[in-house]
Amino acid sequence: MKTIRYFIIILFLFIGGNTFAQQISKAELQVNGLTCSMCSRATETSLKSLGFIENVAPDLNRNIFVLTFKSGQKVDLDQIRDKVQDAGFSIGGLFATINFKKTAVNDAGLAEFDGNVFQIINAKSKTLDGPVIAKVMDKNFITSSAFKKKAAELKSDTYLKGKGVVQGKETRIFHLSI
Repeated sequence: MKTIRYFIIILFLFIGGNTFAQQISKAELQVNGLTCSMCSRATETSLKSLGFIENVAPDLNRNIFVLTFKSGQKVDLDQIRDKVQDAGFSIGGLFATINFKKTAVNDAGLAEFDGNVFQIINAKSKTLDGPVIAKVMDKNFITSSAFKKKAAELKSDTYLKGKGVVQGKETRIFHLSI
């Protein structure tokens, strides 16, 4: 009986350890359209309403918000975008620190991590391990002109739609540059 208990504890620690190690720990969010401290405060309040955000630190000089995420909780990048847009602004850039743990990027640049699928647009056939700063390149995470330029360069329906078929089902795919 003790052996089974120890096995379960070790299994829990192993699974829990992978969940903790493989997460987005922080992000720098550039917000476009902020003109005053009230605009910044509205965005900050909107972002703080997300349950996975631990702290929001605004830098008014650069229109940047440094987001720190709660350990062990799944971060939803689309919800961050929605909260910024709900406050009446747009994202000019999002740089996320992702703590990979031996995550394989296949020869097409796809990697599955923490329940998300990422298309690494500038890396293929490699293994990511440890913290990596990645720029989210999807529509509404960069300026519209930067998105149009990248769309012309990539010529990919997946990039234009933000979705693609992965393992037989339509899936949200985040496009990252590392």
